[in-house]
Amino acid sequence: MRMVDVITKKRNGKELSEEEIQFFIEGYTKETIPDYQVSALLMAIYFTGMTAEETARLTKAMVDSGETIDLSQVKGHKVDKHSTGGVGDKTTFIVGPLVASVGVPVAKMSGRGLGHTGGTLDKLESIEGFTIEMTKEKFIENVNTHKLAVAGQTGNLAPADKKLYSLRDVTATVDSIPLIAGSIMSKKLASGADSIVLDVKTGSGAFMKTLSESEELANEMVSIGKNLGRNTVAVISDMNQPLGFEVGNANEVKEAAEVLQGKKVTDLRNLSLELASHMTVLAEVFESYEQAYSTLEENLDNGKAFEAFRTFVQAQGGNIDMIDDLSKLPTSKHHIDVKAEQDGFVTEIDAESIGIAAMYLGAGRATKEDQINHGVGITLRKKIGDSVKAGETLVIIHSDSDQPKDSINKVLASYKIESSPVEAKKLIYKVIK
Repeated sequence: MRMVDVITKKRNGKELSEEEIQFFIEGYTKETIPDYQVSALLMAIYFTGMTAEETARLTKAMVDSGETIDLSQVKGHKVDKHSTGGVGDKTTFIVGPLVASVGVPVAKMSGRGLGHTGGTLDKLESIEGFTIEMTKEKFIENVNTHKLAVAGQTGNLAPADKKLYSLRDVTATVDSIPLIAGSIMSKKLASGADSIVLDVKTGSGAFMKTLSESEELANEMVSIGKNLGRNTVAVISDMNQPLGFEVGNANEVKEAAEVLQGKKVTDLRNLSLELASHMTVLAEVFESYEQAYSTLEENLDNGKAFEAFRTFVQAQGGNIDMIDDLSKLPTSKHHIDVKAEQDGFVTEIDAESIGIAAMYLGAGRATKEDQINHGVGITLRKKIGDSVKAGETLVIIHSDSDQPKDSINKVLASYKIESSPVEAKKLIYKVIK
C-alpha cells in the first residue's frame, strides 16, 4: 500500500477502508510516513469529509496507536464525562461526587489547560497536597473504595492523536468535524469507560461558536460511540457567558464546593445535575432521567455529594482543611472592582474575552511552559439579563498586580450594556442519544 494512493482516494471523495486508515495512522505514529503526506491527507479530509464509519475507523486506529486503560478491575459500570471546554467550566468537581454518591464509579483521566484557564488537574492542584500522580493499582483502589478518582493522562494515551493535532494546528485543518470528533473520542475510549456523557459547549466561549456546528460535532461523537460499542449521550449546553460566577482555578474549586454545600448557583447546579443524571441512567442505576435527577438533587441538598467530594480530595492527598474552610484556598494580593460605565441591561458577555482576561492574570497558560497562578481569577457580579447602574461592579478581578490594565480593558470590552433588557440564553439546547 502507498500513502499517495490513500491521499488520491480521499481527495476524490471516496471512503477509506479500515486497512487504509490503519496504514496511515500506524505509519505516521512510527514515523515511516512523512508530515507532508499526512498534511495532504488531512487537507483532503477537511474538504471532502468522512462518513460515520470512516470516522469511527479513524478513532479506533488512534485508540490502538498507544496504551489503553484497563478498568476491568473496577467494580460496576464505569462512566465518564467530557466537556469540549468553556469558561468557568467546573462541573467535574460537582458531577463526579454526585455520581459517586449513588455508587457509580467514575475513573477519570484529565489533562492540563493550555489557554484561558487551567485544566481540571490545575484546578485540583489549587488544593494543597492534592496529587494527580498515582499508580494504576492506587487509582483502581480509590475508584473501588470511594467511587471517584481523577488522574493525569498517561503520555502514551492515543499518541497518534497528539501527533495529528500538532500537525492540524499548523496546516489549518483543526476545525474539521470528523477530525475534532475523532480526537476527543479517541482519548475517551482509550481511558476505558463503559459509557460516556459529552458536554458539548456552544457560543462565544466555546470552540464551536454556532448551535449547528455544535450539533454536528455532538452527532458525530455519539455516532463514534455507537459504532465502537460505547453508550454515549451528548448534552449541548450554552457558553455565551461563563458558567457560574467564578473563572480561575482556586476560585472555581471554591464555587464548586459551595454548590455541593447547597449554594444555588443556578446554571452550574442545573447543568451538573443534567450531566450526572444521564451518567447514572447509562450506568443503569436509575430507570429514568427523572428518577435520577430527583435522587441526585436530594444528594446535593442533603450533603451526601459534598461528603463524596471531601472523601475524594482526602484520598488523593489534598488538605481537607481547605475544603472545610474554603477561605484557606489560594487567593491573590489585590481584588479590583471593574465598574459599569453606563446604566442599562447586560445583553452580551463575550465569554472567550473573560477567559483571556483571566489568562493575562496568570490563571491560564499561553505556552506549555507557563506556570499557573492558582489564586488569581475573575468573579462576575453581573450576567446576561441583569440590570446595571453606572458605577456598579460588573466583575471583581483577583490579581497579584494592583494595575492589571490589560485584563480590565478586556473585561470592559466583553460586556455589552444596552437600554432594553434581554432574556438569558437557554442553558441546555439539546440532548443527543
